Amino acid sequence: MRHRKSGRKLNRTAAHRKAMLRNMVTSLLEHERIVTTVPKAKETRRVAEKMITLGKRGDLHARRQAMAYIRSKGIVAKLFDELSGQFVDRNGGYTRIIRTGNRYGDAAPMAIVELVGYEEAVGEASDQEDNG
Repeated sequence: MRHRKSGRKLNRTAAHRKAMLRNMVTSLLEHERIVTTVPKAKETRRVAEKMITLGKRGDLHARRQAMAYIRSKGIVAKLFDELSGQFVDRNGGYTRIIRTGNRYGDAAPMAIVELVGYEEAVGEASDQEDNG
């Protein structure tokens, strides 16, 4: 029985799983959108939402906790300075998972993980290109 055992093993060792999730969360915060499999997307969402909540707190302890997980000073700075301001009015639900179908090679279910405000940033950029 697996009572009270949260999280997915994703067919990896603990060290590999931890490193993979760190890399995926860092990429998600950097690019604000990543493509991955559905189980990995669900695990990434759990950690990414915790990191964004730390960014909303904004104090030194929260920044050090985020640095202990993310390990990229530039991404942590982006999280605390830019991204946390986008989610001030939201109480969770900072990410979105969009299923995109199955991968061609092994029929793995694929998904896009993105931050909630992603479309607005893309729309503003295309409007500026049209006017300029």
